[in-house]
Amino acid sequence: MTIVQRVAQVFGWVFLLIGLIGFYYSRTMEMQMLLGLFPVNLLHNTVHVLFGVWGIAAARSFGGAKMYGQIGGVIYLILAVLGLIDPTGFGLVPLGGNDIWLHAVLGIVLAYVGFTAKNGVVVTASTM
Repeated sequence: MTIVQRVAQVFGWVFLLIGLIGFYYSRTMEMQMLLGLFPVNLLHNTVHVLFGVWGIAAARSFGGAKMYGQIGGVIYLILAVLGLIDPTGFGLVPLGGNDIWLHAVLGIVLAYVGFTAKNGVVVTASTM
């Protein structure tokens, strides 16, 4: 498994877990706070679950994981900027507050790994 595939796999499982935990906290479209830091609602959690499933599926191939990093990274960077422009996400999904820096960090990591991925760089137990 390459580094980009491992990143897609880890991000996928984390997104899936966060989305499912978020569903527990926000069973309606009303905003709730996850971990007391991050505002979430039903749509926000659905997006996290979809990104999670995509990451887990993308990790199965180098090309899929690379595309996940590139597209996912750009999407999260755009979400960080949108959080500065409209923290309410046009009334649909909370993007402001702590989500701004979180989306920026996620976007930078995903984009970096996706755009710098080299096929053949394999993650083994000794390199982890």
